[in-house]
Amino acid sequence: MPRIRMSRAAAAIAAVAATALVLAGCTKVEEGGAESSYPEKDIRLIIQANPGGGSDLSSRALATELEKILDVSVIPENMPGAAGALAMEYVGSQKADGYVIGFAPVEIAMLNTTQGAKVLPEDFDLLGQIMLAPGVITVGADSGIESLEDLIAQAKSGAVTVANSGAGSIWEAATIGLGDAAGADFTPVPYDGGATAVGAAASGETVAAVSGLGEALAQGDAVKILAVMHDERHPDAEDVPTVEEAIGQSVEFGGWGGIYAPAGLPDNVKETLESAVKEAVDSESYQKFQADAGNLVVYRDSADWTEYVGEQFTLFQDLLG
Repeated sequence: MPRIRMSRAAAAIAAVAATALVLAGCTKVEEGGAESSYPEKDIRLIIQANPGGGSDLSSRALATELEKILDVSVIPENMPGAAGALAMEYVGSQKADGYVIGFAPVEIAMLNTTQGAKVLPEDFDLLGQIMLAPGVITVGADSGIESLEDLIAQAKSGAVTVANSGAGSIWEAATIGLGDAAGADFTPVPYDGGATAVGAAASGETVAAVSGLGEALAQGDAVKILAVMHDERHPDAEDVPTVEEAIGQSVEFGGWGGIYAPAGLPDNVKETLESAVKEAVDSESYQKFQADAGNLVVYRDSADWTEYVGEQFTLFQDLLG
């Protein structure tokens, strides 16, 4: 009997010890983070513009692919305001655990210069560029303006209002750049997103708009696209001249974008997200979406995009500072 009692006691002690080891192991994984699996819950994707614009649609198209790859929900959340600064400052303030990411437009390289916003490339982990939207200038179909030359002539005789995606945005910079090149008086008018800006031109609320090509194409026959701000004509608008073809001045602006997160992601989380972004961009459905949207699929990995954004930051400091 004493021997049996001792065996039972030993077994009980061993069971308790084994349980403690398991719990200790779990705690270590949770506290250390390096060995924990990622992702284990839904991911929020913060979009800096209103629904329906180029940033929103590109983000949602990518989110659909990321869900398949990561096997969790990737939930888009629109957070427009201050030309994207509101969303980017928010993302930058979140815990760097991979569960809050965002879509970063070209304004990530501009806002510190144009608005004094607390948005610096080094404050983020840049995971990969996913697209490029060539800029276009558009007027309402019933405006009576038939060419970029007509618009410039009108602007030389009086100020012409031009809608854009917000003060300090790439399309405001493009409006200023085009006006400078043409010697025309363009008055930028800010809206929350390219889609609403083109809608303003379509309705006659402004004389013209500068936006991405896809946002202009989405308005259909309600607008007339006067010129593409790119070095060559776009395959989806082959009858639309480049700015250089239209007025003899080379003016090139485009809205690029990618996926980013707060700075300081754990290595395994960053590697997982970077790989997932590349796989999503390479997917047939995402490639088709961007082609249908009038955008170009341009991918840069984390290292290359980080270098490129730094170069763009310096460029806009020189241009707009």
